Amino acid sequence: MRTAVSEEAATIRPRSRRLPGWNEYTPTIILFLLPSIILMAVFVVWPIIASFELSLYKWNGISPDRTPVGLENWFRLFQDPIFWRAFGNNLTVVVLSILIQMPLGMLLAIMLERGGRYFHFRLFKTVYFFPMLMSSVAIGILFKYIYDPSFGVVNQFLTSIGLKGQSWLGDPQLALYAVIAVICWQYTPFYMILFLAALNSISEEARDAARIDGANDFQYYTRIAIPLVRGTVRTAVILSLIGSLKYFDLIWVMTEGGPNNASELMATYMYKKAFPSFDMGYGSTIASALFIVVMVIALTTFSLTRRYETEV
Repeated sequence: MRTAVSEEAATIRPRSRRLPGWNEYTPTIILFLLPSIILMAVFVVWPIIASFELSLYKWNGISPDRTPVGLENWFRLFQDPIFWRAFGNNLTVVVLSILIQMPLGMLLAIMLERGGRYFHFRLFKTVYFFPMLMSSVAIGILFKYIYDPSFGVVNQFLTSIGLKGQSWLGDPQLALYAVIAVICWQYTPFYMILFLAALNSISEEARDAARIDGANDFQYYTRIAIPLVRGTVRTAVILSLIGSLKYFDLIWVMTEGGPNNASELMATYMYKKAFPSFDMGYGSTIASALFIVVMVIALTTFSLTRRYETEV
């Protein structure tokens, strides 16, 4: 009896001590991910670390000598009224982008989803997506002509109906909102496609059940379809939020942050300080602050929306 037990015990192999989730495929997975990890480390993680490091120096970006200044650049940042104005403008872009692009994108997606089987609606899908295919520089130059106070299309239309034309990009009260309108025109089609894909993924059984229960189209979309795609809506909100906080190109092409810093954003202010002003240390401080702001707001928004979905 003892011999049988001892032989059975001898055949039992000791349990190998492995990390949780580790299996025979893990080394292969790591090998395939390694090139991407190296690229991310070199072109994303290291520049972020270097930016925080440069924020502790005074440097013109050319000279080999860098002067350590400690937290002087950060104290300067907190006392810089232009930076805080740029931060407020970024928040304005965030709020208006979400409030305009999300509803418009969903409305266009619903319209195309309803008429998707007709040829002219498929044509509209291509036409509506066209702004996303244009470069931001081309769009900026185009709308500078459209907003031109002398011969622009907008002022010509206002004059034709008896209204006074405006200096859309030269008025500090209007410049930021004029550019936000262009931003919404360019990026609403992206969210339209995102929402359209989500709506098309809803099963026909859900629509049929709604019809059997007597729901009309408005009730189906507001009470069934949109709640079913709230995960996609959350993703769209976070993408819009992050993109608006670090926005640069259209503002730079159309106004360069002017007039009188009225449309200045954190990214354009960072560029001005780092390159034209040759103040790389302070520019890196603004870049680091921008990174912190984006991370905090994005993670907070993600946490709040995820908690809301869990409660619902």
